[in-house]
Amino acid sequence: MIFATPSAFLLLVVFPLWFIWRNKRSGFRYSRGDVAVRAGRPLTRWFASLPGLLRGLAVFVLIVALARPQTGVATEEIEAEGIAIALVMDISSSMLALDMQPLDRLEVAKRTVLEFVRSREYDRIALIAFAGEALTQVPLTIDYGIIERSINNLRVDLLEDGTAIGTALATAANRLRRAQGSSKVAILLTDGENNRGEVDPITAARAAAAFGIKTYTVGVGSEGVAPVPIGPGPLGTEYANMRVHLDEDLLRRIATITGGQYFRATNARALEEIYQQIDRLERTPVNVRRYIEFNEHFRPFILLAVVLVLAEWLLRARRFPLYV
Repeated sequence: MIFATPSAFLLLVVFPLWFIWRNKRSGFRYSRGDVAVRAGRPLTRWFASLPGLLRGLAVFVLIVALARPQTGVATEEIEAEGIAIALVMDISSSMLALDMQPLDRLEVAKRTVLEFVRSREYDRIALIAFAGEALTQVPLTIDYGIIERSINNLRVDLLEDGTAIGTALATAANRLRRAQGSSKVAILLTDGENNRGEVDPITAARAAAAFGIKTYTVGVGSEGVAPVPIGPGPLGTEYANMRVHLDEDLLRRIATITGGQYFRATNARALEEIYQQIDRLERTPVNVRRYIEFNEHFRPFILLAVVLVLAEWLLRARRFPLYV
């Protein structure tokens, strides 16, 4: 509850002024001793002060009514075009490399992308997973719960192994090209080089650019040697240090052709900062109009004040003896 005219509460100063005035005019009011004795009884004093108490409460309630207590129901009208975003994630076997300790590349990427999704509000997002082939896990949607569950369910054994960057980008472009609005973005995350698929990555990048799709490319993992799983062992999955290679030149070219940027992440913190930077770069202004419908509640207070005043009058006009 709020008050439309809170300045009315300044009138509460009448209470201490009235108390001072009342004390100044108080004196010995009884000409008979027996009446004075009865007036000193607690019950008698309470009855004698009751009319004044009722009058004070009536004045207080009227002051609250003058302050105009209100409750409001707010509605919002949001004008937001939003952005169409395709999250393109590499789930090839090399994403299990343990060079982003304590987790593998895929788990770090999933956690980071989840935080990115949770930071969006009005955007449509699609999820494309790729390895030796590409598959749309979730088409463009604003149901972020489905997207989060799909990201959590990503595994390296969902698709045939390999790294088909061109096919993945072409799949994202196909999902985004019919999206409404002027802002279309693909965020392609990979740790390898294109070695599978029938679509050339540069051809896919040019097609994306033709559809107005800006592509941010993110290269993850260390360069050179990294611990990569080679199979099950007596104590669990066995890892071996193997040479890994990230085609940074290709990722830079894709970003340049589409008007995006290339980012490099060799650890979990760097990857988080990259997605935070992309989050800041790709924001659409949102116009929010807020409407509040207020309901006035001064009438019940006025009615209560009237009841209190009537009660005071009845007590002052009583016909039974005051002192018992």
